[in-house]
Amino acid sequence: MAGENLKIGIILGSTREGRVSPQVGEWVKNIADGRGDADYEIVDIAEFKLPFLGEGIGQEPGLAAWNAKLDSLDGFVFIVSEYNHSISGALKNALDSAREAWNNKSAGIVSYGSTGGARAAEHLRGILGELLVADVRVHPTLSLFTDFENFSTFKPAELHLPNVNAMLDQVLAWGGALRTLRK
Repeated sequence: MAGENLKIGIILGSTREGRVSPQVGEWVKNIADGRGDADYEIVDIAEFKLPFLGEGIGQEPGLAAWNAKLDSLDGFVFIVSEYNHSISGALKNALDSAREAWNNKSAGIVSYGSTGGARAAEHLRGILGELLVADVRVHPTLSLFTDFENFSTFKPAELHLPNVNAMLDQVLAWGGALRTLRK
């Protein structure tokens, strides 16, 4: 496994119609791919059509596919929007729909909202701790007022680039260290 690139999933944390998380996720992926230091992919929870927790456990093909996807990854970058001072219900459900597949992996958070999504990121950190995911310190925050045109078209300020790169550096460092626990 030494020398093999880490596989990092960029998880889109919103499923609502009109969401902007795909724009933010693609921006992060373009930055990440330009580094050439890991294999990055967008993981859209909307594509898995996960049932609500407790419904269809064991019978739902989306659950098996979700767990298999998470199992294949060494770390994550969560694209998190703030809903009522927390993460979206869809993201919470996706987090709860797996257990061991999250364990001993690293995660970065890129959040957005009226206050940069900071409250959602703080809630997510508590959940990740319970799932044995090591979240990293650097946390790019995007403002709906300054990084989005009309709250819908993503136009990030250049000042975010160093934070995204620093976050990715930390995700990879922790992801590599934690991979040794999983192998």
